Amino acid sequence: MSPKSTTHFLKRVALCCILNGFFAFLLFSCAQQKEEGLSSSTTQSIKIQNLLDIDRGEELIVISPQEIKSLFPDSKKNQFRVYMNEKEIPSQWNDKGNDTGLAFVLPNIGALETLELELVSDDSELKPDYTKRTQAELSHKFGGEFKDREYLGGHFENVDSLHVPAEHTDHSWFIRYEGPGWESDLVGYRFYLDWRNGIDVFGKKVKTPVLQDVGQDGFDSYHEPSDWGMDVLKVGKTLGLGSIATFENGKARRVDVTDSLYAEITNNGPVYSSVFTRYSGWNLPTGKTDILSNISIHSGTRLSRMDLESNTTIDNFATGLIKDAKAVVLKSDSSLSYSYLATYGPQSLAEDNLGIAVIYPTSQLTQDTEDELSHILVFDSSSKKLSYYFLAAWEQEPDGITSQEEFKKYLDEEILKLSNPLKISVK
Repeated sequence: MSPKSTTHFLKRVALCCILNGFFAFLLFSCAQQKEEGLSSSTTQSIKIQNLLDIDRGEELIVISPQEIKSLFPDSKKNQFRVYMNEKEIPSQWNDKGNDTGLAFVLPNIGALETLELELVSDDSELKPDYTKRTQAELSHKFGGEFKDREYLGGHFENVDSLHVPAEHTDHSWFIRYEGPGWESDLVGYRFYLDWRNGIDVFGKKVKTPVLQDVGQDGFDSYHEPSDWGMDVLKVGKTLGLGSIATFENGKARRVDVTDSLYAEITNNGPVYSSVFTRYSGWNLPTGKTDILSNISIHSGTRLSRMDLESNTTIDNFATGLIKDAKAVVLKSDSSLSYSYLATYGPQSLAEDNLGIAVIYPTSQLTQDTEDELSHILVFDSSSKKLSYYFLAAWEQEPDGITSQEEFKKYLDEEILKLSNPLKISVK
């Protein structure tokens, strides 16, 4: 080989070495970036066990922030996804309320079955837009003014929270459908955010969210049948469905005279929604007390959970149901950890069948009684805390419950499941 050819050959070899070194450096850099967690993905598993000899479905699972931290100590974001047999289960992260952490609804689990689910943490990936199956909202008017305790003019806007103005009272037309609302794909609820504080029911003919359209005309047209459904319960001065109360002088008394009211939408997610309310200075015979209320609902259920906490012990803490002569009273026995008080019959405002119920912890009940207007449950509240569930089942729901026998079977199964919760093992 000539000196000229040799020189040319050596230059080509040197160039190849430089290029190979550059590509090797790129590969090393990419690997190092992944190693350093710039785009990391971690998978952990949890086991869910059904201890009952019945199939179960649409049950809420919450993995607490502490448990998530133990599974994913290096995760920097609350960005997690849930998979069962490689199929994703919609989930959400709750920062507020009584169910903080990763929340999802288990679609189904067989009798005595144990499932293993995968939790995936990927700090670089955004969650998809899951189908919205729950909703919570609070909407009031802007741009008008109060005159003689009635709000004139203005337009509705949704808000995250509201300190209720002193001028507000019942039928002020300031808050859309008069209070916060929350719903699952099966049923909707609201309560009056004023001195009445009664809980009411929106029966649904569809499984999509409806509250955003209710009461937008500024009036109570939701008492009339529409394509989405209607208000189906006449509350009046009764306990309606699971309203917060005490039992005084032989009568139920809802939360009425307070110093102030504050409400907040704490979660408004695809599978879980919740409303927080602070009743400051509820005036009771034993003195004033503050009540904190957390109401929550998840997809696929009719049940709302009411979590109450008082800053003082409340004598005869109570709740209950409206008394309607057209409805039959149904009660469970006290053999399980949870029991129910229910009514069923043509008691809806549509004059068709409606079932309503309160499900409560059996051990806390001190009295099952009634007054002229309501069926009443009285509880031991020495712990200053009380939790119970309430629900409604309207016969016009898609695939709804249409008979007393079917409603009782449904209730019996619900208290059995609540008394025997799914066992969750976090590795």
